[in-house]
Amino acid sequence: MANYQQNLRWDIFRGKFRNSFEKPEPFRPNTPTRVKFDLNAVMHTFKKGHRIMVQIQSYVFPLVNRNPNRFTKINEALDSEYMKANVSILRGAKNASKITFGAL
Repeated sequence: MANYQQNLRWDIFRGKFRNSFEKPEPFRPNTPTRVKFDLNAVMHTFKKGHRIMVQIQSYVFPLVNRNPNRFTKINEALDSEYMKANVSILRGAKNASKITFGAL
């Protein structure tokens, strides 16, 4: 089973709701923005030699509706309003991206 990959957990979170579900906010281009997102707890043990892969995507169409990648009401977006998205994972002391895992 060399190079076998299995999806253990995934979820959808629209970034415009990162601070409030009542007041969505747009992202500002080229501005690092904190997005805290918790997946529901799941118990899994990784054996020695196993690796974890994390994917961060702008959308997962056709599993979920398309993301126009602009601050708009998705169900009202016209085909001409959809645009390419650039998602950055930052490194470095000041704005480093991170993932934390809870422990028992």
